[in-house]
Amino acid sequence: MNKTPLPSLDSIERNWYVVDAADQRLGRLASEIAMILRGKNKPIFTPHMDTGDFVVVVNAEKVVVTGKKRTQKLYRRHSGRPGGMKTETFAKLQDRMPERIIETAVRGMLPKNSLGRQLFTKLKVYPGPSHPHESQKPQEVKINTIPGEN
Repeated sequence: MNKTPLPSLDSIERNWYVVDAADQRLGRLASEIAMILRGKNKPIFTPHMDTGDFVVVVNAEKVVVTGKKRTQKLYRRHSGRPGGMKTETFAKLQDRMPERIIETAVRGMLPKNSLGRQLFTKLKVYPGPSHPHESQKPQEVKINTIPGEN
């Protein structure tokens, strides 16, 4: 009887990637990042294991959305107290904490369980062009989220 081999924890090689979010569409960018975090771009992908890589996102403040989402898309959070719901538009959140926009989009595309929480810890988002992960020697990933452009 043949069995599909499972990758051992020692054999999983973790790479570091840098993604530049400047002038990229939010949803398309987030889905590509989620695939790298999950490990779906590797031949050893296993749905119930963490086989993915680390992703560093820079220039999060320059991510764009289409249509009227800049003024109409709402981000909600709750303090846990009665009446503790806070809402904020995309534009206000981008001025205040631009990294939270990408984090929220990517978190929504990961599994909703302990594996998803473990995968999310490998995402590092920074609002500007610099990041403190140079010693990991991250590779640059070119993601084209605008159809028709090269």
